[in-house]
Amino acid sequence: MPPPGTRLLQKVSSTRAFARVAPHFIPAMDRTVHRLTRGKVLLSAQMLPGVILTVRGAKSGLPRRTPLACMPEEEADTWLLIGSNFGRPGHPAWTANLLAHPDADINWKGEDIPVTARLLDSGEREEAWAAALTFWPPYAKYQARVEREIRLFRLARR
Repeated sequence: MPPPGTRLLQKVSSTRAFARVAPHFIPAMDRTVHRLTRGKVLLSAQMLPGVILTVRGAKSGLPRRTPLACMPEEEADTWLLIGSNFGRPGHPAWTANLLAHPDADINWKGEDIPVTARLLDSGEREEAWAAALTFWPPYAKYQARVEREIRLFRLARR
């Protein structure tokens, strides 16, 4: 059974208004709290599991830190990242960074972990997408609002 308030949160996060507002405050809030608590707290992870992804910029080569919701795949010791961009047009920048530089790091529950990212395609993507929709149903609305196919990455420990 999902935690109390999950259905309401899913409904709110599916709206276009949320997609307009959330990208401006959720990542900044997450980065600040994560830094202040020395990696112990990621506020958005109170709603969905989350990581801080550190990957080199595709163009700049500079480290980019991005707080992201993730779907842990505990049996495989991997993480699924969904490039939904809150259902907005255009792929999020972090997905281009992972395509250019698949070796990255995540901070998962306060632990820094070196990972390699792989973009999922065809049947593997279909299976992962179905699992993602079960995990967080609003992803279906995000996909319906955009013409692009939402990118899915599987992160594995290096």
